[in-house]
Amino acid sequence: MTLRGPLADRTRWSTEQCSIGKAMDIVGSRSAMLILREAFYGTTRFDDFAQRVGISDAAAATRLKSLVDNGILTKTPYREPGQRVRHEYTLTAKGRDLLPAVLALMQWGNAYLQDDGGPLSVVDADTAEAVSVAPHTGTGEVDLDRMELRINPRWARSR
Repeated sequence: MTLRGPLADRTRWSTEQCSIGKAMDIVGSRSAMLILREAFYGTTRFDDFAQRVGISDAAAATRLKSLVDNGILTKTPYREPGQRVRHEYTLTAKGRDLLPAVLALMQWGNAYLQDDGGPLSVVDADTAEAVSVAPHTGTGEVDLDRMELRINPRWARSR
């Protein structure tokens, strides 16, 4: 990736407003990413998240609260007959938009950390073609060496 203009001298600009850093503040922990994985797999109940992710109830409560507070999950009450009110957690549109990030981690892990491509494959339900995540423009994939980092004019004008 190429950095040009005012970005070329990395000592002259701050990473305080880095979008990657801001995203990692919300979803950067192992438990947050695994809760997202489970939400994409259809998990909705508190106990199931804690058990499937392998974390304590206290850790699950903290992480789920953060994901709800940040608009990644929504919390909806439900009550089974004779039981106290509990909550289900489902992905919001903002949460669903994290799917490429989750899939990219899975794809990378399958390629570099697993024998025989990993235990799971994500495929299109109609065609059974493998789903993959890669940088692309409207006309196709883009190689890392062909990418250029630029200041977003809209963001710059708002400062």
